[in-house]
Amino acid sequence: MKIFVKVPATSANVGAGFDSLGLAVSMYNTVTFEESDRLEISSCDGTIVPTGQSNLVYRSVKAVFDQLDEKLPGLKITQTNAIPMARGLGSSSACIVAGILGANAMLGNRLTHRQMLTMATAIEGHPDNVAPAMLGGFVTSAYDEGQVYSVKKNISDDLAFAAFIPNFKLLTEKARAALPAQVSHKDAVYNLSRAALATAAFCDGEYELLRVATKDKLHQQYRLPLIPGGEEIFELAHELGAYAVYISGAGPTIMAVVHRDNEDFFAQAEEAMTQDDKMIAFSLRRLLADNTGAVVE
Repeated sequence: MKIFVKVPATSANVGAGFDSLGLAVSMYNTVTFEESDRLEISSCDGTIVPTGQSNLVYRSVKAVFDQLDEKLPGLKITQTNAIPMARGLGSSSACIVAGILGANAMLGNRLTHRQMLTMATAIEGHPDNVAPAMLGGFVTSAYDEGQVYSVKKNISDDLAFAAFIPNFKLLTEKARAALPAQVSHKDAVYNLSRAALATAAFCDGEYELLRVATKDKLHQQYRLPLIPGGEEIFELAHELGAYAVYISGAGPTIMAVVHRDNEDFFAQAEEAMTQDDKMIAFSLRRLLADNTGAVVE
């Protein structure tokens, strides 16, 4: 038996929706699972991945087998990792989702989507990446008493996403360590209102509201200093007319939301980046929404 799983990249938080909002975009990791008499893990694109039991895909497979009280046989896992690691585009969530969906398929699809999403969240720690990776689209999630509750909305074809991806990593642990232990009531209300507005704006197509809706006081101001050139990318994207600009996940990728037909945005941004030493470390990828989510074949 051979099982193929394709999982999209994700962009979490979407500004104010810390650990609760996320969306899926058109960049993909793929994983192939085959029966084997031993554990074999490899990458077919040159990306260095753990080849033992610490591999995140394998750990996620094992979590499913353990939950269903099944013995995990030998397994051949082959990964293709187009989603860059430690860049705020959900590379770890893609591995977790691939492992869980692959294992569920091996065992006859005995888990529901909610069960798999809850398991993925338990491994990842929060649902903002794993939910859109599994479901696709724009997803609002809450993690309550060990269960994940998510609502998905398809993202309009009118939108495109400009991912400004730097050539350096920012580990999630470091990005989280930069956050304060406490925030003021005023800042909490600031984010609650904007997270709600962002959700409504995506659902109703009120994209002009996204510039306000993606403003944040819980994490971006603390993480931006960890991203050299990040402030300049924010300024550039706003100057070129982006609907919204925000740190993707924990960073260091900066994501801009633009109209799909706005080709000038990408051409002008790339030209400006080559002329500014502070932005030279970034490359620009034009992505579209993925409304399908992970696919198992």
